[in-house]
Amino acid sequence: MRESRYGRLPFSMRLVGLPLCLAFLSSSLWGQATQPRRAHAAPQQSPVRASRRNVILITLDTTRADRMGFLGSQRNLTPHLDQLAKQGVVFSRAYSHVPLTTASHATILTGTYPQFNQVVDFGIRLSPRLPYLPDVLHHHGYRTAAFVASLVLDPLDGTAPGFDRGFDVYDAGFRLRPGGMDRYKSVERRGGEVVERAITALKKRPPDPFFLWVHLYDAHDPYDPPEPYKTKYAAQPYDGEIAYADDCVGRLLAALRSQGLYDGALIAVMADHGESLGEHGENTHGVFLYDETIHVPLLLKLPGNRAAGKQVDTRVGLVDVAPTILRAIGLAVPAEMQGESLLRMIPARSATHPGEQDRPAYAETQYPHRAFGWSSLRALREGKYLYVRAPQAELYDQGTDPKAEHNLASTSKAVSETLAAQLEDFRSKTSQTMVNLAKPDPEQVQKLQALGYVASDTSNPTGAATDAGPDPKSKIEVSNFLHDALLDVEDARYQEAVPLLQSALKDQPDMAIALMQLGIAQAGLKNYAQALEPLQKAVKLLPDSGMGHYQLGLALFETGDWKSAAPEFEAAVARAPRWADAHFSLASVYARIDRVPEAMTELDTTLSLSANHYRANLLRGRILSLQGNPVDALPNLKKAAQVQPDSREAHAFLADAYSQLGRRLDAERERGEAERLRPPSHAGPK
Repeated sequence: MRESRYGRLPFSMRLVGLPLCLAFLSSSLWGQATQPRRAHAAPQQSPVRASRRNVILITLDTTRADRMGFLGSQRNLTPHLDQLAKQGVVFSRAYSHVPLTTASHATILTGTYPQFNQVVDFGIRLSPRLPYLPDVLHHHGYRTAAFVASLVLDPLDGTAPGFDRGFDVYDAGFRLRPGGMDRYKSVERRGGEVVERAITALKKRPPDPFFLWVHLYDAHDPYDPPEPYKTKYAAQPYDGEIAYADDCVGRLLAALRSQGLYDGALIAVMADHGESLGEHGENTHGVFLYDETIHVPLLLKLPGNRAAGKQVDTRVGLVDVAPTILRAIGLAVPAEMQGESLLRMIPARSATHPGEQDRPAYAETQYPHRAFGWSSLRALREGKYLYVRAPQAELYDQGTDPKAEHNLASTSKAVSETLAAQLEDFRSKTSQTMVNLAKPDPEQVQKLQALGYVASDTSNPTGAATDAGPDPKSKIEVSNFLHDALLDVEDARYQEAVPLLQSALKDQPDMAIALMQLGIAQAGLKNYAQALEPLQKAVKLLPDSGMGHYQLGLALFETGDWKSAAPEFEAAVARAPRWADAHFSLASVYARIDRVPEAMTELDTTLSLSANHYRANLLRGRILSLQGNPVDALPNLKKAAQVQPDSREAHAFLADAYSQLGRRLDAERERGEAERLRPPSHAGPK
């Protein structure tokens, strides 16, 4: 029903002189040679042509409204966006409904609230039963393309399954960071590269109308803008990221102009959520629902620059974006969309629309509960008030207290009770249970941790209601410690991560994710015996956690307890049957404890899931060679050498296989290559 008013792993072993380590491998435009794999094909219906207006959607990750010049900032960070705003309509009081990237984009693209679409966390599949803007446009003859900047929005190798529905092109292809790899070549891309990919595709576009989604992730922490922004904003790197992102938007807009696509296009720009930057004690985002993370920039340039320079001051939400786009190009809005078109709010004459009626804005976050076991939070902005439903309720008069520093809940009980009832009534009317709630698989959990997010391996880790648990206000420092520790672990700064994790565990001894990360950090420091206890505790707390079993298996293996490691890897495989690295680890242990036939089965499974898996090809080829079967060993060993040409082991094992076959010249060539790749001796003079 429509509501009118709301509208990641080091692992080494030796098998007959064979060093083995795990690595995550993944692979990934519009008329270009490579088309992405798609989980959902476009429906087989005859397309109905729309109004031919091209649609460009630009989403700015983690971008605060108070950094935008067109919203009053004096920091001069956004000249390109400010110019665009002069040719479009600015919505000065726009709000996100959830302060998480994947969940907020689900709302933007479906026009539904998180409690309806059920994408309340990372790794939850976007249901094909939901209305979805790219899919709707594809039905109507649009060519559709997405260029995203982070693993967190990767539908195939990341944590946004189902987001590729309706897209002809979905340019993602992210992967976990191998040791020492640049994060901008693995888990995310800088905005400049994203925009260049999009511009290249635009130059090869077909004649049909198009929908182009460009996502920029630069403002997300860690804040590390490129030069010259790195130097210019050394004291405020977040601002440097905002300025860099604005420059990237400017490049995209310039390309649209140069191709004659700008004036007639509908261009929508918004942030998915903001960033706390330490306000209210939160360093980043995801936990709280204050304006720093929920108030977002939103502007809309209509075709022909209609209503240029207008501003709407009525409260609106990101749930309204999809319906507005559809109405602006003359298409019907699916009945399941819960937002409403904002076109009617655009003033006909005066520059500003003061707001004919107040529109309440709802927001929620289940991240505190799903990640930490704390209470979830819900918020309603109504009239001049911000009400936050929490174990300790919050009420703020935003007219006199815009930074929400003075909680009135205890002194204005009648107002609090009224807003609490309105919030529950609204949520009840906009919720539904037809979409099954899923949980992220272990690979998705690891990928989230690579980005500094805490992810639960279960959909409800405590089995309790989401409003149970401590108030996040009393625990926020734990979240900050853990966030920083996750990034330290990802960057192999294990020594720095350990005290942060210990601090978090001092406050909350049974926090499974902190226990798991402490175990990983200790293992990274080669303190394998010390890693066992926290990992064992984590597995006890989360027995269904595939990642927990996997990490415990790695630590047991490194202590030499191979027989105990095997069942842990078996448990990981049982919980994530398509996790190639888990199958490889199990194969490695089986080979070590003389269960070679079973090892070969697991290696075959690994390679069926990831044909270019270096370690699986290397181990399978070596086992076959040692079994006196060099003919069958050669394809695997060749593949290993192809995937990692600098692997000394691959060339040495190939030399052995060739020698068994009597191919002397080939053996000499590979032996020479292996010798060339031998690490230099560091022995000192005698």
